[in-house]
Amino acid sequence: MNTILWADDEMELLKPYVIYLKEKGYEVLSATNGQDAIDLFRKEAVDIVFLDENMPGLSGLETLETMKSLRADVPVVMITKSEEERIMEQAIGAKIADYLIKPVNPSQILLCLKKHVHQREIVEKHTNKGYQEEFGDIGFMIDTAKTLDEWIAVYKTLSRWDIELQDVDSAMREMLHMQSQQANAAFAKFVSRNYEEWFADGAQRPLMSPDIFKNVLFPMLDKGEKLFFLVIDNFRYDQWKTIQPLLSEFFTTTEESCYSSILPTATQYARNAIFSGLMPLQIQEMFPDLWVEEDEEEGKNLNEKELIQTQLERFRKHYGFSYFKINESDFCEKVIRQLKGLQTPLNVIVLNFIDMLSHSRTDSKMMRELCNDEAAYRSLTLSWFKHSPTYELFRRIASLGYKVILTTDHGTIRVQNPVQIIGDKNTNTNLRYKVGKSLNCQSKNVLEVTHPKQIGLPCPNISSSYVFCSGEDFFAYPNNFNYYAQYYRNTFQHGGISMEEMLIPLVTLDPK
Repeated sequence: MNTILWADDEMELLKPYVIYLKEKGYEVLSATNGQDAIDLFRKEAVDIVFLDENMPGLSGLETLETMKSLRADVPVVMITKSEEERIMEQAIGAKIADYLIKPVNPSQILLCLKKHVHQREIVEKHTNKGYQEEFGDIGFMIDTAKTLDEWIAVYKTLSRWDIELQDVDSAMREMLHMQSQQANAAFAKFVSRNYEEWFADGAQRPLMSPDIFKNVLFPMLDKGEKLFFLVIDNFRYDQWKTIQPLLSEFFTTTEESCYSSILPTATQYARNAIFSGLMPLQIQEMFPDLWVEEDEEEGKNLNEKELIQTQLERFRKHYGFSYFKINESDFCEKVIRQLKGLQTPLNVIVLNFIDMLSHSRTDSKMMRELCNDEAAYRSLTLSWFKHSPTYELFRRIASLGYKVILTTDHGTIRVQNPVQIIGDKNTNTNLRYKVGKSLNCQSKNVLEVTHPKQIGLPCPNISSSYVFCSGEDFFAYPNNFNYYAQYYRNTFQHGGISMEEMLIPLVTLDPK
């Protein structure tokens, strides 16, 4: 039974309300002055307070202040005869839950209770019902998806429900997880059937990593737009939906879509493809000094600015551009200070925090506790964005009147199932894809590419092949298999085939 504390110096006149609420199953405690209300508040476990603003002795606002100092979590609804703006502002400033003007009617009181006491259970009930009703439609979407756009629609729908169900009944979340697994299994088959054809001569492929400058940025620049191109490394569509409300203060989302990262869904390949406008094999052949092989120790993304320059020159675009890679807050603040002096129409910023979050979660026990599922992963993303200089970076860009194109190089997926693989000593270390000679994998749920050049990938040796994990699988070697299986299970990884890794956000933001 929920308990209401109602403080009003005219409680005798409110007896019909009290009777009504008791018939609805509530316990009602009453007080006729502020001090008595505070004493009851101290002694009783109440779920909500209805507080008259104008009482003898302590005023409603003074009573409210004391109650908030005792238990800030209890919602307080201020009830008053006055419609003075000053009193409303004082009450709102003191963090009341709601504000009602006398005379109130029973339906208003009941609505307040539904809103502030029962909201979670009502939302959970309706959310569960909504997903159950749509479950069959989503299954049909999965079974009939034949194009990348249709798979993007599936992924967006599943992401929406993942966000809506994150705080509700675990049975519904488990059902959604099973449906997501089903979708990813079907998506992997779709990619395996079609990926190589997307790179055949004369083929019409969907929008992919090398196409972003040519198909998205250049047309805008040609129209005279001033652009910031922001690439948040390792950034999923659901993470975008989490931070979107914060950005709505400065920007209007004029276009929101997804496109496909190339394989492997790893920074070395996908981000270099974005900035060069080329597939990795083309980068290696045309600009060997700018391509770093898998087995080389130097950083794989040290030449991004140079790759952007090659693409501008290749398309005969004479736009000046700036380039910044932000790995830490201090440098982000330095970039913010430089923004006012920028005169270039194209400004590229790479933000690496999400990638660092993903990798630190693998290596740090504390981060595993803080980020133990997708909902926690989104929550940490939101906290970072809200409390880091990144939020100020977006605000400052908006104030300067620049349009923003926001995207990523690839997403990430939480892996669960270890798959044994054998390779030579030069095989790379990524858990979601392997490139090397004599690769031998026990699982059938992988995509093996024995002719890498046919999908635009370099071939380190004449007999090298690529193998990609799908779904929630990850590779582990037979040596110390159980140790590595346990160590990497439930970590966020990228490089393979899943909707979370391949179907990535592409958003256009106009400054308000």
